[in-house]
Amino acid sequence: MTDERFDVVYRIKADKKKSYAIAKTICYEQTVELDEELITDRFIKDNIVGKITDFNRINEDVYQASISYPSENSSYELTQFLNVMFGNTSIKKNIKVMDFKLSPALVSKFKGPKFGASGIRSLIGIKDKPLLAAALKPMGKSVKELAEIAYSFALGGIDIVKDDHGLTDQLYCPFNDRVKSCAVAVEKANLKTGHKTIYVPNITGPFDEIFKRLTFAQKWGAKGVMISPGLTGFDIIRSISQNEEIDLPVITHPSLLGPYILNSNSGFSHGLLFAKLQRLSGADAVIYPNFNGRFGFTKKQCREIASSCTDDFYNMKTIFPMPGGGIKKKNIKEMIDLYENDVIYLVGGSLYAEGRDLEKNVKTFLRLLNRI
Repeated sequence: MTDERFDVVYRIKADKKKSYAIAKTICYEQTVELDEELITDRFIKDNIVGKITDFNRINEDVYQASISYPSENSSYELTQFLNVMFGNTSIKKNIKVMDFKLSPALVSKFKGPKFGASGIRSLIGIKDKPLLAAALKPMGKSVKELAEIAYSFALGGIDIVKDDHGLTDQLYCPFNDRVKSCAVAVEKANLKTGHKTIYVPNITGPFDEIFKRLTFAQKWGAKGVMISPGLTGFDIIRSISQNEEIDLPVITHPSLLGPYILNSNSGFSHGLLFAKLQRLSGADAVIYPNFNGRFGFTKKQCREIASSCTDDFYNMKTIFPMPGGGIKKKNIKEMIDLYENDVIYLVGGSLYAEGRDLEKNVKTFLRLLNRI
């Protein structure tokens, strides 16, 4: 055993006495899974069990506890790190993970994003302006129809054309056919416009299919991939980003992550789930619901996510916050005030609702972003 430990910050909703008792329970639940009186081995009690290092009152009946764990408990694996951090305790009420602090040994095991925000900017060739992305919609369109949409978006000068997260490998829109057709369509438009629009297919799927789709996408000209860690697990992001044979940025989608953050007294903080955990895993951009959209995220929560994407974080590259889920023209100025330039705006329904001329619609949003 080394002396290195990592820390996890928990917020507990209960009175002071009960909150401290819950914090002590977490120390055992997240390590030995036995009651304190059953741990008689001095080595285990002194070295394996979590330790409360800080305990403070936040407000009435809400307390915050920092608990440290030996680095060895994590096995230096992302999956086990998450298991120690929240594992069984995630099933209990009124406990929320707010933050974590890694030990030097853990930091050395995680490389973080391969591209980061700067790498995506280099691919697209836009240095200091907000980026614009659109999703291919709706599910049910044929490969030919989606390729035509991708071509129109790219002609308009959009930066990223991505699959909608519901597009996988349906019979009416097979993955391989869609990737080839959309990648070709985007490149055809790029040759005409001189822009560097990238096509990003969704590779979310069965575990034994993900890397097949990933390698196929890279072979046929995709310039990035999207995956939903709520469906596949976060460690798949790490596996992709650290794979030396893959040279594509990873964009993550929030599908199925809602239960982790919707309850104010349990789950994860917004900045941890949608930024710090994403960067640790190796994501280069993270999609999440924007404020004033249809999912109810607040401006404060979005600011927390965006800041955690771009703040210093163990010398790991900054990543792009990618708000979506209701980007509307009338809210652009307010969004620019919050996100400034370090953002990818994911516009979905608003681009389609603007009119049939998708190329023109893209240019409308680019003007609002002072891009043209």
